[in-house]
Amino acid sequence: MAGNTSKKISAASARAHTRKSSQTAKNPFGFSSKMIAQIAIGALIGFMGYAYLAIRPPAPKICGSPGGPPVTSPRVKLSDGRHLAYKEKGVAKDEAKYKIIVCHGFGDSKDFHLPVSEELINELRVYILSFDRAGYGESDPNPARSVKSEAFDIQELADKLHLGPKFYLIGISMGAYPVYGCLKYLPHRVSGAALVVPLTNYWWRCLPSKLSKEALGKQLFQDVLTFRIAHYAPWLLNWWMTQKWVPSFSALQGKLDVFSRSDLEILKLPSGISKEEQEKIPQQGVHECLHRDMIVGFGNWEFGPTDIDNPFPNNEGSVHIWQGYEDKLIPYELNRYLSQQLPWIQYHEVPDVGHLLIYNATLCEAIFKALLSSNIVV
Repeated sequence: MAGNTSKKISAASARAHTRKSSQTAKNPFGFSSKMIAQIAIGALIGFMGYAYLAIRPPAPKICGSPGGPPVTSPRVKLSDGRHLAYKEKGVAKDEAKYKIIVCHGFGDSKDFHLPVSEELINELRVYILSFDRAGYGESDPNPARSVKSEAFDIQELADKLHLGPKFYLIGISMGAYPVYGCLKYLPHRVSGAALVVPLTNYWWRCLPSKLSKEALGKQLFQDVLTFRIAHYAPWLLNWWMTQKWVPSFSALQGKLDVFSRSDLEILKLPSGISKEEQEKIPQQGVHECLHRDMIVGFGNWEFGPTDIDNPFPNNEGSVHIWQGYEDKLIPYELNRYLSQQLPWIQYHEVPDVGHLLIYNATLCEAIFKALLSSNIVV
């Protein structure tokens, strides 16, 4: 009689069967540990390659180089081989009583319009020189751009164009840091300077920590992130400014929240710059003009404004700060504090005016008069 028989399985066989079942459950595709490691390494390499390409800025398209934009403006060649494009306005420099070099702001160029009447220019006999700062418009990029290099670019430009031993300076917004550089490194070349809504670096050591934090806290969160990246991780700024997942710098995204009421009224007016001139501004690459500007402006400076000595101890010239009280981009509290620490700076805080102060014709002419004539009270 056939009965139920039990098949005996050894303990070793049972353990082997259990291990095999467990491995199959954990690895249903039949990949070995070695294969999984290879796949993981390949994925990591691919991600690192993507990250490298995203972080690394593209090569600039140099004006006048093969495949680059054409050169359409007069330029001077600097001692390091770079070129600076410039534009002249006003009376002939040989007939001028005053020679002014203007440093444009962030995202602007030598072609920006200063609303100063021809009558005033002729009356005061003013020669005005504007130029594309490094990487902007038709000026060659400078991978080593710094506050100091921008100052010496100005000196060399002035010498190449035979402006004489001294000149006046007007720096607008981000264009203020080259002027600060001249006041620090080349005070003997400066006849006078006007800093109009000048950049303030929240990491200047001369600013009280509490004041800096409060001023930074008033900015849009996306702008705070941008400033912090420019300061702490400049190598990451190109990726941050070009990624599309979250908003980066508001000023480049057409966000109107950063402008005051008076700014919005000015934005409704004709800019005075043609579409073609506007398109030239970033033509060599946004990293070389805009991103590098932020990296220098918000980076670690070799000095702070309070480290600058009075360039005119005998009152033979003057330095001015012009600040809009309603400026949402440059907090008035910081420039007001700096002027209190530097009594040789004449501080003009204008009520009911924002960041676009220079484009107010009345104020623009007042800036010129205050800079050029100590006998005119503004």
